Amino acid sequence: MTSYTLRSASPAKTRCDAVVVGVRQGSGGPELDEAGADVAKAYGRKLRPLLASLGVTGKTGEVLKVPTSGALPSPLLVLVGLGKKQDATAVRRAAGVAARAVTNAASVALALPADTPELVRAVTEGYELGAYTFTTYKKEAKSTAPGELVVLSPGARRKEVVAAFEEARVVTRAVAATRDWVNVPPGDLTPPLFADAVVAATKELTKGRGAPKVGIRVLDEEELAELGCGGILGVGAGSSAPPRLVELTYAPKGAKHHLALVGKGITFDSGGLTIKPAASMNEMKSDMAGAAAVVQATYAIAALGLPVRVSTFAPMAENMVSGSSIRPGDVLTTYGGRTVEVSNTDAEGRLVLADALVRATELAPDAIVDVATLTGHMVVALGDRVSGVMGSDEVVADVLAAAATAGEDMWPMPIPEVMSERITSSKVADLAQHDWIRWGGGLFAAAFLREFTAGIPWAHLDIAGPSFNSGSAWGHVTPGGTGVAVATLVDLARAVAER
Repeated sequence: MTSYTLRSASPAKTRCDAVVVGVRQGSGGPELDEAGADVAKAYGRKLRPLLASLGVTGKTGEVLKVPTSGALPSPLLVLVGLGKKQDATAVRRAAGVAARAVTNAASVALALPADTPELVRAVTEGYELGAYTFTTYKKEAKSTAPGELVVLSPGARRKEVVAAFEEARVVTRAVAATRDWVNVPPGDLTPPLFADAVVAATKELTKGRGAPKVGIRVLDEEELAELGCGGILGVGAGSSAPPRLVELTYAPKGAKHHLALVGKGITFDSGGLTIKPAASMNEMKSDMAGAAAVVQATYAIAALGLPVRVSTFAPMAENMVSGSSIRPGDVLTTYGGRTVEVSNTDAEGRLVLADALVRATELAPDAIVDVATLTGHMVVALGDRVSGVMGSDEVVADVLAAAATAGEDMWPMPIPEVMSERITSSKVADLAQHDWIRWGGGLFAAAFLREFTAGIPWAHLDIAGPSFNSGSAWGHVTPGGTGVAVATLVDLARAVAER
């Protein structure tokens, strides 16, 4: 377990096993960032030839380890590229790269840009998330994380800087926990097991004097049937593991605003009878990333004591193939009574979200935000590192502003009016779940969800691409579940609370 400390010491005088310094791409070539000015002074005229001989460029993602040979009290100097812009995003990613470069060190000092609360947050989050590993299923997993991590900042004694440091630790724990849930094999996180995990996590969060108060209710398949949640029940009908709907409540005294969060929790998606190709199922344990994100964001909001009421809904189902699976052509009656004609059983996320969204509207929140690994169309449109945001203009703007401060890449997408014609095209039901038109599928899905929001200000986050990193680590993002949207939701709640 790594201990994190915030100090105002000089990196050239700090005794530790390794000191990390940023290198920026200056107009005259690579140069140490101002946070490492004392290190540059310690090396003197030898620094520039050293950087040149090592081929240092300062570009983003670059990392080099240099023995100090007595030039510094620390035996190892770690140089990480900051690129041309030393903003919070560059710092967060550089810290993540540094975390994976320094292994088996007892102590590490980070001398990256950290003279503002925003940069302290970026350094702290970047390093902790960049060091994340999932080792639950490793027989001989040995931690290579340092025993002590020191974040060096000239403002280490300022209240706002200390607050940013401490709050960053809360957010990173929530993101890491989201990654953990997403990375669990699907057979070990069926809907009942996922619901049990949320119950256990809620109990842990709320135990002890002074702990935040978060209420929880778990609806099983019988209760869902009594309520008429045909979307959740229909998707889960083909699995031997029955569906669940988990509802969390955080209602601090004095809260003037109410935010509802809804997250898609498909614990495994085979596609149902509209079955996926085999290769497309490999990462489908991650189809519950939206539910994991909204639950953990709620925990972080509560742990931070943000004065905003939060109601969270996580519909959980497993989309499997059996004799009891829903069929193309079936009509489901969703919670609230609207009927939906199913054309594609692999477009199941919108069905479970429909029930949960209507549940959320009954509480009359000021705004609703849903998070879902919803469509491959959004990956085609924006790639695998950018989430699409659609919905009411004011809520979309709030989400994008929160994403900017959280360091998560999101982009606004439209919901053209023609989509309303497509989703009402069914000849046998109120709504068409899918229409097999290739173009604008992600926008169609958002328009479908909008039908269940009762006109309440709402935003939909399609995280299908960024929720799971199937490649190598980059910046602070490690392979597997990424925990995307957690930090954005926390910053959104903070902004709402401050109004």
